[in-house]
Amino acid sequence: MVFYRFCMAVNVIGFVYSGIQAYDLAYQLTSGKQKPRTRLRCYLDFVLDQVLAYLLISASSSAAVRVDDWQSNWGKDKFPEMARASMALSLVAFIALALSSLVSGYTLSTYR
Repeated sequence: MVFYRFCMAVNVIGFVYSGIQAYDLAYQLTSGKQKPRTRLRCYLDFVLDQVLAYLLISASSSAAVRVDDWQSNWGKDKFPEMARASMALSLVAFIALALSSLVSGYTLSTYR
């Protein structure tokens, strides 16, 4: 069960982080006020994108191993199916954060 809690916690943290980033972008687009990005903000965005992307892929892979164990011990039921669906969505979130990491890395490298 520890693996599933880890997977859930990482997904919640990733969701909150992505929500804050989306709110910041929506605020900038709707208000028309572009806040100047500092070098520290660029580093922070890049590091958090990297860390969360790696945590997401780590959590998904650790939970994937346990699903097969669960199914071999307890048989087929809805839990392994829901766990596989959760891992698939976690993989999609990983891809999104990996792309975001590429963008924030580009922003950091072209910062003046």
